Amino acid sequence: MNAVTSAVPPAPAAPENIGSAPIEAPAYPPAGQPGSPYGPYQAYYAEPDKVTAFFGKVNRRTPKWIAPVVLAGCCAAASAYVLWSNPTDGGAGDMPSCLVRLTTGFDCPGCGGTRAAWYLLHGDVAAAAQHHLLFVFALPFLLYAYATWAAGALFNKQLPKLRLSFRALGIALAVWAAFSVLRNLPFEPFNWFYV
Repeated sequence: MNAVTSAVPPAPAAPENIGSAPIEAPAYPPAGQPGSPYGPYQAYYAEPDKVTAFFGKVNRRTPKWIAPVVLAGCCAAASAYVLWSNPTDGGAGDMPSCLVRLTTGFDCPGCGGTRAAWYLLHGDVAAAAQHHLLFVFALPFLLYAYATWAAGALFNKQLPKLRLSFRALGIALAVWAAFSVLRNLPFEPFNWFYV
């Protein structure tokens, strides 16, 4: 007996036919091995709720190129806002402001990112690194990740993807956490990170 036939339960014994009443078939549709109505039961899936069905329909109808174009437009609008607002000449309470810094006085992990972006848009990499070193370091990787995603969605081209191990991601998160703590220490040599 092979593994396929041993997994199928044996058919129940035929009931004795009393009188001329026909034997009724089971109410569920047969599934499993061909010719074996007593195999595993057919899986029934619940219909999605209205919200899930709506977003599924929107996702199927939306062209693949919409998301990269919308994200590029949002980044362009954010860059234009940073250029217009000039965040380098304001205080912690001026717009755009960081809620963590405004309420606690401490720098959050993103504090200085807007000023770093302003300096990068003006070509001053050293001043940008002074305001947020990790933002300046991570930006080329983020831009390349966007380029690989957008090239696949817009032009159906596959660029080589960045392959990061879990160890590398763990190290990056640990460095980010250490940076967030060290930049709030008000003494040498850590006050270089203070913005």
